[in-house]
This record gives sequence, C-alpha cells and structure tokens, in this order.
Amino acid sequence: MTRTTTGKTHESFLARPGVRRLIPFAVTTAIALIFIFENRASVEIRLLVPIVTMPLWGALLIAWALGMLACLFTLRRRPSRHSRRPD
Repeated sequence: MTRTTTGKTHESFLARPGVRRLIPFAVTTAIALIFIFENRASVEIRLLVPIVTMPLWGALLIAWALGMLACLFTLRRRPSRHSRRPD
C-alpha cells in the first residue's frame, strides 16, 4: 500500500497565528479576573453626580467588560481572501 500526500504540511496547534494571538489574551484575562475577584471590599464610587456604594470587584468587573467591548469595536476585520473575486 502506498500513501498519497495532498501537499499540505501539518502545523502544530501552537504555530497557528490565531492561537498565538489568543494565548496572551487568555493569560491577561485570567490575571485580571483573579485581581478583580480578590478585591471584595465595599467602596464609594462617584458616577458623575450620584455616589454609589458597591463592592470593588463589581466596579472592576464593569470597567473590564467595558474595556473588552471597546476592544471588540476597534478591531479591524480583515477581508477574506475568498471575498475578492476578479471580474
């Protein structure tokens, strides 16, 4: 029996660009969440006019979530290679 090759090379899981971008994000997120949930004291926070008393972890979690949303909105989407077709 002979093996036929398709010409494709096998990439390791960590060699893929998407995975390499995901690893620093996952590490930073884990550290941020540990920091957030370790701060459980109640604090007073001024929201423009009102003063709100809430746990510090809640305020940090809200700030982290807003930061994540800001990152999602500012990401540039790359056009797919298959979307451009010559006329």
